[in-house]
Amino acid sequence: MMSPEEARLAVECGADAVGLVSEMPSGAGVIGDDLAAEIAAGVPPGVMSVLLTNRQSVSAIVAQQRAVAANALQLVDELPAGGQAELRLALPGISLIQVVHVRGPEALDEARAVAPQVDAVLLDSGNPELAVKELGGTGRVHDWDLSSRIVAALEIPVFLAGGLHAGNVGEAIARVRPYGVDLCNGVRTAGELDARPSYAPSSPPSP
Repeated sequence: MMSPEEARLAVECGADAVGLVSEMPSGAGVIGDDLAAEIAAGVPPGVMSVLLTNRQSVSAIVAQQRAVAANALQLVDELPAGGQAELRLALPGISLIQVVHVRGPEALDEARAVAPQVDAVLLDSGNPELAVKELGGTGRVHDWDLSSRIVAALEIPVFLAGGLHAGNVGEAIARVRPYGVDLCNGVRTAGELDARPSYAPSSPPSP
């Protein structure tokens, strides 16, 4: 969400959660913590406000969450061993969503390893190994068959992200059976959140 108005539009259109993207090494939609806090304060009960953070220091994440006051954290990069457990102690009641970037079969092991430490996993199409990390917002689909295996293997909610739009989200849901879907570029027109976006595909509707 880029403004309180966008958040209201998303909620009116039925969104169960709104994302607040903090500073990232790449990708669009970044807003400052002050604006994120303003948006989070206006999110109505029953809708989750989710702070997306690439910080890897537990103390830095805690400070950022307390400044924004979102009720969930989406951790888009890896944390040091035990980091999620430290966050649970420091931020009771705040949901933890760990992003796993689906680049190959190793994503299944990554998801299995982190699942006991978090409330949900989100499968995305970034690449944290690049010199400038891609941690979301790529607009690319990934291997949905692999994502389906991850969903089947975990006992916690799994969200699906990565290149989803009106032209392929139905197929994605049918094939992956995720708990929910995370949309960004696919519901924007010329960079603006749009209740009825005119979609021009930049990638095939299925991987």
